[in-house]
Amino acid sequence: MSGVQLNNIVKAYGDVSVVHGINLEVKSKEFIVLVGPSGCGKSTTLRMLAGLEEITGGEIQIEDRVVNNVAPKDRDVAMVFQNYALYPHLSVADNIAFGLKIRKVPKPEIKKAVADVAEILGLTKLLDRRPADLSGGQRQRVAMGRAIVRHPKVFLFDEPLSNLDAKLRTQMRAEIKRLHSRLGVTSVYVTHDQVEAMTLADRIVVMSDGRIEQIGTPMELFNSPVNTFVATFIGSPPMNLIDAVAEKREDGWYGVFDGIHCKLPDVAGIEDGAQIIVGIRPEYTDLQPQDNASTIPVNIDLVETLGSEALLHTQFNGKPFVVKAETHGRIDHLQHVENFYFTVDAITVFNKETGMALERITVN
Repeated sequence: MSGVQLNNIVKAYGDVSVVHGINLEVKSKEFIVLVGPSGCGKSTTLRMLAGLEEITGGEIQIEDRVVNNVAPKDRDVAMVFQNYALYPHLSVADNIAFGLKIRKVPKPEIKKAVADVAEILGLTKLLDRRPADLSGGQRQRVAMGRAIVRHPKVFLFDEPLSNLDAKLRTQMRAEIKRLHSRLGVTSVYVTHDQVEAMTLADRIVVMSDGRIEQIGTPMELFNSPVNTFVATFIGSPPMNLIDAVAEKREDGWYGVFDGIHCKLPDVAGIEDGAQIIVGIRPEYTDLQPQDNASTIPVNIDLVETLGSEALLHTQFNGKPFVVKAETHGRIDHLQHVENFYFTVDAITVFNKETGMALERITVN
């Protein structure tokens, strides 16, 4: 199976540079997700990989073959688009088979390939229908079927679930995940939805302003963001960020904010009196006291009920702070919470000036 290598990829439109020297290795059979806000360069990067955009500089390799000057049809990649890109006048079967017919594959082989793919995607009973007669989820499965039937070296997905409603997106995410497990084809997937990225990816590539901010597994990005951008982009709700001042005491470092002192982990490069940002995930804050935990007094101004969970909203230094709590079937007790508790293990410390995370010091 194939891997993909992007070496110092640059894209510019005239004097305007939109992708700034991206380096990325996608391993064989890996499912990589490019995620970031609109305009960060993720779709442009995918289109350069597909050959739909010319690169301004750098080198793209697919299976150790440089494809900079190779036409899209000869790169042996298959792309699934956001708008499905189906032919409205053709049946489901003909849409799936279209690429094979263009390549003049013998009809018996096409018929068998279409039947096999339809079975995988649950489209067997829909092969005679046209796209107008299908739901959004069914159309997306047809688009994936057209890609799968070619047995490409690499699958490319450009925000394929954006046009679906929330319930269907959840269902299709599961289908794509199962499909990748079954086929094992190297895949690169673009989305602005960090929930999609977290649930689908073997590794996530977080992009901003045409640059890669961080690459890692979903939990690596969740637990160890390299900067405040990744910290707030990955996670729902995002990581809480509190402006604080570092204070050195006999028993270690503390962050001071709103008259509150919270114990910090030992980190490199911190100075007494330094302006820092204390980062705490909503999931890593407790409502019950625990050993060696900092106690943070709060005034809850909103309880957002989500069913089995609730989001408790307050503020520190004028910035929102959210805690995710289990409801256990009721929320009355959450209206009167007076304290939050969290340990040093739950805290990430950032340099306020640069936004970069300060490295923890491990004591053996």
